[in-house]
Amino acid sequence: MRRAILALSLILAPLWASAQEAETPDLAIQGVISDQFSAFSTGNVFTAWTYASPTIQSIFQNPQYFGAMVERGFPMVWDPGEVTFQGLEIRDGRPVQRVQVIDQAGNAHLLDYEMVMVEGDWRISAVEIVEAPGVGV
Repeated sequence: MRRAILALSLILAPLWASAQEAETPDLAIQGVISDQFSAFSTGNVFTAWTYASPTIQSIFQNPQYFGAMVERGFPMVWDPGEVTFQGLEIRDGRPVQRVQVIDQAGNAHLLDYEMVMVEGDWRISAVEIVEAPGVGV
């Protein structure tokens, strides 16, 4: 009986740890995202670029192209108002941090930041605009 309980706990422990990890905010991940927001809001595109993953950097090839894409495609990131971190979950083995941004006009936006570890530091590997749930009457 003890062996069965031990075997079951060995099987379930990683699942439990993974579930707990997904619910626990990661201050390092939030720090990277916050630092990129700060860099964009002060016009420091080069610093914002350093928080992007090597894959993102290879797609855009230089900070100016990257900054232009963010300014046009993600204006709420380029010039954020209020930023609030919501849940962190694991998708396909990667952490995804949900962020709510209230833009300068007062509009709410939900963004999912997919993160990747690069040489011991978190980097942003993708940002997806999430459709907000509809409001019903």
